[in-house]
Amino acid sequence: MAVTKEEISMTGFAIVAYAGDAKTALIKALDNAREGKIKEAKELVEEANKSIVDAHNEQTKLLANEAGGMDMDVTFIMVHGQDTLMNTMMLMDQCKFFIDEYERINKIEEKLGMN
Repeated sequence: MAVTKEEISMTGFAIVAYAGDAKTALIKALDNAREGKIKEAKELVEEANKSIVDAHNEQTKLLANEAGGMDMDVTFIMVHGQDTLMNTMMLMDQCKFFIDEYERINKIEEKLGMN
């Protein structure tokens, strides 16, 4: 049995959508952190993480089918979905780092009376 190209493409679209939602939340998180809204930034990172988990769940369906011996045809949208997810996951790692740094800078500025 094979998974159709249409099914693979639809999974790719779902991955792109979830990863795009995560990316949007992460960019908002950085904006919030830059404004000193660290709590809000961290909440947006958690929101992004939920979207990434949803993307992974979509991806896992195809991986399980392929591991089970189903024939799979790679579609461009699926490749795009994988690329988008990977880049969003890297962005999330970087956002966490920058949010921590903004938080650290805010604390230093408070101690120095700069806020």
